[in-house]
Amino acid sequence: MVLLTPRIHWYEINDQSWFPSYLRARVQAGLTLMWTLNLPIIQPSSPGELVAATLQRVLGERIRDYTFVDFCAGAGGPTPYIEKDLNARLGFTKPPTENGHTNGNTESVPVNFVLTDIAPHIEAWKEAQLGSPTRSLQYIDYPIDAANCPRDFLRPVTKEGQSSKVFRLFFLAFHHFDDPLATKILENSIKTSDGFAIFELQHRTLSSFLTCTLMWPLLLLISPFYFWRDPGFLFFTYIIPIVPFVLVVDGYTSSLRTRTAEEIRTMMGGGGKGGIKGWKFQSGSEVHTYPIGEMSWFIGTKES
Repeated sequence: MVLLTPRIHWYEINDQSWFPSYLRARVQAGLTLMWTLNLPIIQPSSPGELVAATLQRVLGERIRDYTFVDFCAGAGGPTPYIEKDLNARLGFTKPPTENGHTNGNTESVPVNFVLTDIAPHIEAWKEAQLGSPTRSLQYIDYPIDAANCPRDFLRPVTKEGQSSKVFRLFFLAFHHFDDPLATKILENSIKTSDGFAIFELQHRTLSSFLTCTLMWPLLLLISPFYFWRDPGFLFFTYIIPIVPFVLVVDGYTSSLRTRTAEEIRTMMGGGGKGGIKGWKFQSGSEVHTYPIGEMSWFIGTKES
């Protein structure tokens, strides 16, 4: 991977307080679509499905040991789709019975996912929760600070039979934090969780900038099929193209702010090798859109 520039922490339009919340919601809807989109030929699976496959491959049988917590869920993002896909891969497609088991399996229950954010989106999360076939998507209705999170924060939503091991998830989120805050979040993750994963759909590469640029014509092609019930989205895509403009420009900025695996390891200490006793770190990338769109991932697990 050839990086075009050192990491630059510029600011994204969609993060600014002056950017109207009405438009922010449409931009976030566009981002969620990018996570779940599955285009013929160039996308054998959606980025969200790639996340589920990567977690299953890297964690193996241990995947059933965790409760997965999205620490920057926003209005829901890709997590509801990833929960559904991952549990389907594990053979769970129905809600648990009264004794807590699913699909006749008397030894296990679906993997549980929890939505959290420093600014909770309760109504959006309630709607997302209803869409979970296994009823395995929950949320915490008060602010959760990823940099200062206690070990037992899941206690209010943990049910009998669910794992109490916390696995933190950061979907298209970790690049938003400047270095001091990102370091605090990593330190708190090591201190109070049993694993964490960082997933990004962009990087500081030429191919990433090209992929971001192509989001504009892609939205023009597909928006009527996905947002025909949202006249506002269509108006601010075709008449006054604020949505595609912000998605592309913020995509460029996100690319500049994304860290490499080595940079993340360095932030955790260990001379750039991430040498933290009792923890194992792995990283890699997967093509989400042929031939230039790549998803990078960084996964840390506590070794028991």
